[in-house]
Amino acid sequence: MSRVRPAAARPHRLAFAIAALLPFGTALAQETPAPVATEASTLDTVEVTAQRKVENIQDVPVSISTINGEQLGVLASGGTDIRFLSGRVPSLNIESSFGRAFPRFYIRGYGNTDFRLNTSQPVSLVYDDVVQENPILKGFPLFDLEQIEVLRGPQGSLFGRNTPAGVVKFESAKPSQETSGYGKVGVGSDNMWNVEGAVGGALSERWSARASMLYQRREDWVENTYPGPSDGFEGYDESAGRVQFLYEGDAFEALLNAHARKLNGTARLFRANIIEPGTNNFVPGFDEDKVSQDGLNYSELESQGASARLRWELGDYTLHSITGYESVETINRGDIDGGYGAVFLPDSGPGVIPFASETADGIPDHSQWTQELRIESAFDGPWNWQAGVFYFKEDYRVESFSYDSLNNSAQDGYQRIRQTNDAWAVFGAVTWQATDRLELRGGLRYTVDEKELTVEDYWNTGFAPCVLAGKCTLAQLTALEPDGDLSASPEDKKFNWDLAATYAVNDDVNLYARAATGFRGSSIQSAGAFNAKSVAGPETVTSFETGVKADLWDKRARLSAGVFYYRVKDQQLTAVGGAANANILLNAEESVGQGFELDLQAYVTDNLLVTLGSSYNDTEIKDDDLAVAVCAACTVTDPRNAGGLALIDGNRLPQAPEWVHNLTARYGFAVGEGSELYVYTDWAYRSEVNFFLYDSVEFTGKSSLEGGLRVGYGWGYGDYEVALFGRNITDQRRIVGGIDFNNLTGFINEPRTVGVEFSAKF
Repeated sequence: MSRVRPAAARPHRLAFAIAALLPFGTALAQETPAPVATEASTLDTVEVTAQRKVENIQDVPVSISTINGEQLGVLASGGTDIRFLSGRVPSLNIESSFGRAFPRFYIRGYGNTDFRLNTSQPVSLVYDDVVQENPILKGFPLFDLEQIEVLRGPQGSLFGRNTPAGVVKFESAKPSQETSGYGKVGVGSDNMWNVEGAVGGALSERWSARASMLYQRREDWVENTYPGPSDGFEGYDESAGRVQFLYEGDAFEALLNAHARKLNGTARLFRANIIEPGTNNFVPGFDEDKVSQDGLNYSELESQGASARLRWELGDYTLHSITGYESVETINRGDIDGGYGAVFLPDSGPGVIPFASETADGIPDHSQWTQELRIESAFDGPWNWQAGVFYFKEDYRVESFSYDSLNNSAQDGYQRIRQTNDAWAVFGAVTWQATDRLELRGGLRYTVDEKELTVEDYWNTGFAPCVLAGKCTLAQLTALEPDGDLSASPEDKKFNWDLAATYAVNDDVNLYARAATGFRGSSIQSAGAFNAKSVAGPETVTSFETGVKADLWDKRARLSAGVFYYRVKDQQLTAVGGAANANILLNAEESVGQGFELDLQAYVTDNLLVTLGSSYNDTEIKDDDLAVAVCAACTVTDPRNAGGLALIDGNRLPQAPEWVHNLTARYGFAVGEGSELYVYTDWAYRSEVNFFLYDSVEFTGKSSLEGGLRVGYGWGYGDYEVALFGRNITDQRRIVGGIDFNNLTGFINEPRTVGVEFSAKF
């Protein structure tokens, strides 16, 4: 039930509304739930574009989960960043040592812990059909989205690049001829504000537009008890916006998109010696609201981008062109030692600080261009196909700074590198409806990936590798390299394939099986104060999965379940820290993963909707000779080689929980004509994780269970809503990452947030 709305707005009225919205930094709230229906409740068909065409999710032979608008609105109500998606679908984990700026994604335990700004990830993030390659780009805020799709396993024959682990795909709400929009204002603890809004509709008979924006802020909630340059931490101020224009012709469609983001806040807060030795507990008396640090801490980021998605209908064929541009500038500075002073000072802060470490990393200039051309058929017969070409070009610089915290934070080191990445690929896929019940799919992709890294400037007077006293220069750093060359330029070429089958047992139950390969190009680590130049060769993955997708109980329930196995050859790993404080890029001979996944949605009653997601991921590194440095202050449980390095053969992958579960329950009931009262709760669990490649007692993150609660009242047939909400309602405290600087430094999860929210739509 809904009010009748006009099909289109007058062009001048809509243009005025968009212009009025833009300066205020608001963005679209997610759809509010409709009042409870009087007839039996059934689940709507979920349409996805996992195979680059619109399909019923039950017909796609891929392990895939979606997050809809109402779920997004609930999960984002605390003003958190993209990490709130972690654990919200099976086998998905997201973490960061940069805070809001640099999320790291893991699917089925397969990801990359590397914190360098020129790193790549095996999980591809695609926003409005444009790949976001640099890890900083992956943190663009989530607002005004139609849907999120999480595709597990390699997707290389149809998607842009670096998809051996899977794809996280975001699709923004598109313009339409119907005038629509909504706004949302949320206020919470620590003076948190979450403001969103959007407006869209017709500009003319052929043109429509939509503008949406987001503003989030929170005050510092951690006090710095040391009289240093920073009084407090963990606050932020962030805004983002998107403008889209849609042209709809008789046989041609153009969707134009421009977007931007700005963040000003504090960097990830490292806390020295917060782990009790011999355990993975907090030290007695730990106070999450206070730290003592003598270094500066800030995070600044600006990004902007644009895209053009064009589509031509050519009889039995459709031609697609997707052009994308992205650019980002960022600087992130933190007190990495997590305290103040050093061991040789009378007062070395919260426990022993082996040495002062204050660093900053940034991208002063960056550009990414992508172009995809794809043609697909639409025949009436059993055969259909699609084929295309993809081009990727990225050029950027990374700057790294170090400072002497014991000398008024005077700069004592600097490095600037430049990395370029050019890649192109041709791909194709075919679908054959072999019988009324059996459909077969296959795909091929050939990729050429070229990278080049050069060190443009370097000096260091602190932790310098030079044997000469004093300042280490670029020339001296070059002389330390065995080949006297600080540059690297790997080129990789690879064929990938995938095969899949779907068998319809009946109209409601499908069985599927899929085998696929994936590829990620070489990664380069520049020479610096703590490491030599290194190149990790390309990694390849072969994956197998099979499962069932079913609509049950007259579409009152939906089930998707499957099992999988994958093998990664030459997986790129990063050994971080250790007694020598080195950052080593390396390849493991092999790693494997296996497990199962389950998605279930069901109307238990007409008023109660429950969803359950669950996954088991058993990962293992297989390399008899692979050894890494370990910390001196923690309890390492791995065997050692003659050099004291930990042998990590048999260890699980870092940040790879064995178990991930999520549960939501929504109960609503009518309280009058067009009004509803509802309660919504959501819970996400992950089992323990290793922070590093080696196993240790202290740097094993405990299992985590975080819950949310929302109580809302909607009226006007769903047009208005007011709600009370809580995130991390049990105020669970967990150490979620660490730095093994010969002490027990870690960082923690987000605190409990409570607040109230009002939303309206039209």
